Amino acid sequence: MPRVALTFHGNGDPALATTLLNLVERAGVQISVLAVGTWLVAHPEMAARVLKGGHDLGNHTMHHKPMRQLDAAEARREISDCSAVLRRTAKHQGQWFRASGTQQTTPLIRAAAAASGYATCVSYDVDGLDWQDPPAATVVKAVLGAVRPGSIVSLHLGHPVTLTALPRILSELAARRLEPVTLTALLR
Repeated sequence: MPRVALTFHGNGDPALATTLLNLVERAGVQISVLAVGTWLVAHPEMAARVLKGGHDLGNHTMHHKPMRQLDAAEARREISDCSAVLRRTAKHQGQWFRASGTQQTTPLIRAAAAASGYATCVSYDVDGLDWQDPPAATVVKAVLGAVRPGSIVSLHLGHPVTLTALPRILSELAARRLEPVTLTALLR
C-alpha cells in the first residue's frame, strides 16, 4: 500500500498533544513529532509520551526562529540546543531535523544540521494550514487536495482545529488506500 508521512510540529498545549496522540493510536497510526526544544523544556514528559506510542521524535529547533534569517553560529545553536534537550528528555536526539520558519533548507542550514549529527533535513510537500486556525474543512481540503503517495504532510499538535480535522483526514486516507506512517517508515 502506498504510504504518506504524517508529521507534526511539537509545540503547544500538552493536553491537546496527548489527545491527538491518543486519537492516532486508537486508529492504529504512528506519526512523527518534530519538537521545538522550548516545548520539551516546559513539558519534558511529552518526549516519553510521544515515544511510548511508537512515534518518531525529532528536532524542530530550540526556539522556532526563522532559520533563513540566522547566521551560521545561531543556526548551529538552535539545532544543537534542541538536540541536547532531546537527549536529556528522550535519551537520544532523534533521527530527523526540520528547519523552522522555512519549507526549504539552505546550505547553511544543512551544514548546521550535519554538525549536530542530522544527515537528513526533512521538509514537506503538503501544508495542512492548521497553524492558521482556519475551519476544520479548510485543513481537510488542504491535506486531501494535495496528498499523494510519498507525501510528507505538515500539521501541528497545538491547534484544536487539527484534532477536529484529523479523523476525516485519516478516514479519507484509508479510503484512498494511502497508509499514514512515520518519517522513518516512509524514508528508510
